[in-house]
Amino acid sequence: MAKKGREKNTNNKAKHSKLIAQKKNKLKSKSEQRQARLKAIMDKAKASKS
Repeated sequence: MAKKGREKNTNNKAKHSKLIAQKKNKLKSKSEQRQARLKAIMDKAKASKS
């Protein structure tokens, strides 16, 4: 059964989910940048061997 009255804690939940989304996006972009950097290094190493 649903609660009656004023909604509780919705502002806090919205802020929290926004911050968590920012954190996830930051980690994902850092990971992608790291992968790109490693790929560039590997390609450079392969080119220098040939």
